[in-house]
Amino acid sequence: MFMGEYKHNIDAKGRIIIPAKFRQDLGEKFVVTRGMDNCLFGYPMDEWEKFQTKINELPLSKKDARYFTRFFFSAAVECEFDKQGRINIPANLREFAKIDKKCEVVGVSNRFEIWSENLWQDFNEEAEASFNEIAENMIDF
Repeated sequence: MFMGEYKHNIDAKGRIIIPAKFRQDLGEKFVVTRGMDNCLFGYPMDEWEKFQTKINELPLSKKDARYFTRFFFSAAVECEFDKQGRINIPANLREFAKIDKKCEVVGVSNRFEIWSENLWQDFNEEAEASFNEIAENMIDF
């Protein structure tokens, strides 16, 4: 399980250190792709395969299903760690997530997310302001 938040910098070559606690659960290879809310999602291969299976069950005849599938899979990259525990984030993903230097790596149960520091701060402020209301709505699930 991925949890916690960690401040990191991305270097000029697009490399970022993934927290050691996350590296243990990710294995040798894993997938990073566009996520929602302008962040990046990172999945261990077993979780990516589960996600892929669910996506493949979406009806191809539905426009939203085609868009959703393209959104995630067209930007997906298979990643491996270098000797320093870094991965390379391609330019298109850095642009999507508005990551230039400072970023946050956040554990979210079965995946991790990479956020620009500014977008993560904005998200936290918004979530904090409406957390009680969100929690009440989630009880119905």
